[in-house]
Amino acid sequence: MSRIILSINAGSSSVKISVYKAGRLGQAPVRIADAQIAGLTAPPPTFTYERGSEKIRDRKVDNINSQQDAFEYILNHLVDDQGLPEVSDKDSITHSCHRIVHGGDYATAHIIDSDTYHHLEALTDLAPLHNASALAIVEACVKVLPKAKNIAYFDSSFHATIPEAIRTYPIDPEVAKKNKLRKYGFHGLSYAFIIRSVAEFLKKDINETSIIALHLGSGASACAIKNGKSLDNSMGLTPLAGLPGATRSGSLDPSLIFHFTHDAGKPSPSSTKEMHISTAEEILNKKSGWKALTGTTDFGKVSHSEAPECKLAFDIFLDRIIGFVGSYYVKLEGQVDALVFAGGIGEKGVKLRTKIIEKCLCLGFALDDKKNGQAIEQVVQDIGKEGTKHRTLVCQTDEQFEMARGCAADSNLFE
Repeated sequence: MSRIILSINAGSSSVKISVYKAGRLGQAPVRIADAQIAGLTAPPPTFTYERGSEKIRDRKVDNINSQQDAFEYILNHLVDDQGLPEVSDKDSITHSCHRIVHGGDYATAHIIDSDTYHHLEALTDLAPLHNASALAIVEACVKVLPKAKNIAYFDSSFHATIPEAIRTYPIDPEVAKKNKLRKYGFHGLSYAFIIRSVAEFLKKDINETSIIALHLGSGASACAIKNGKSLDNSMGLTPLAGLPGATRSGSLDPSLIFHFTHDAGKPSPSSTKEMHISTAEEILNKKSGWKALTGTTDFGKVSHSEAPECKLAFDIFLDRIIGFVGSYYVKLEGQVDALVFAGGIGEKGVKLRTKIIEKCLCLGFALDDKKNGQAIEQVVQDIGKEGTKHRTLVCQTDEQFEMARGCAADSNLFE
C-alpha cells in the first residue's frame, strides 16, 4: 500500500507543504504536489500551488491569520483537488513530517507523542522565534489528521556529532548543563541532503566525503562536514550565531546589545503567552542584518546595487563567509572534497560565488566563469575550473524531500 507523506515547513511568515507518494520501505518517495501560503506577517497572505501542469501563483486569500489557518487552507485545497486522487480525503494522509528548528539533545527524528510534544514546548524558550510556529502546526495536525503519524525532524540533529571541545562554551559548566547552554548547530536537514547528494555526485562513499558547505539564504550558515558527519556549524545555541542574514545580526560582541538598548532584557512587545521574546532577541533576530544596513531583505538587490550601504552589506557578508571557509579548511586539515554553495543566495548569487572563490584561490579553489554563469538545473552542479585542487559545486538543497526520504527509509517511522 502506498503512503502519502506531508513534509511541512512552518515559519513565522509562511507555511510550505510538499506532498509525497511512497511505495515500499526504502524506496525514494515521489513528490506529487507543492503548496505554500506566504505573507502571514505582511497581509494579505498569498497562496501558491503546483501539481503537474496545474499551477497557482500568489493568489490572495482571505481569513488566514495564523499558521493553523494556513495549514487547514492548504489541507482543504489538497483534498478538494480533483487532479490529486491520491489525497481523496484527510484519512489518505498517513504521515506528517514537521521541520522543527531546535531539537535540543534529540539526535534523530521522533514520532510526536505527548512526551515529545512537551519536551519541544520546553525548548521553545531556547528558540522562541523558530519552534513556536512549527508546534502550532503539530497541534493542528493532531486535531485534523488524527490517523496520520506525526514525526518531528530537527534542524539540530545532524550536528549531534560535533565534538565536545567545539560544542562547549567556556562558561560555568553547572549552569550550562542545567540550562542546556551549548552549540547545537542548525540547517541540519539541508546539510544532510547536501552531503548525501554531493557524495553521490562525486561517486564516493558518504563516510569518506568531506566538504565545506554554505547554506546561504535569508538565514545563512556554514558547515564543516568530515567523513559525512558534522564537525562544526557556524550557528550556535540558536540560529542567531555565525553569519549575518536578512534580519539577523550574526555573531557580534555580546555586550553590544546592552549599549544598543537599556531594555535588552525586557520582554519584547512581540511576546505572546506562548512565545517569550526579549527585546535583545527581537533586535538581533528581526531588526538587524542587511535589512538594517540597506532597508531591504532582498540580497539580489543588495548585490546589484551601487549604493554605498549595499556595497558595505555585501562586503560584510563576504567577509564573514570567507572567515568560516578559512577556519573550516584548517579544521578539516585541507582534506576537502568540495566547497558547496546552497540555499537561495548560494544557488543564484553568481557575483557572491565569484567573490568568495577569488578569496579562496590560495586554498586551491577556482571557478570556471562560464559554468558559474549558467543556470543551476541539476541537483548538484559543478562550477569549478578543471584541474583545480578542490571541486566547487552548487547543490539545490531540498529539506522537504530530506524529511520524506528519511521517513520512507526508517521502518520505525514508515510502518
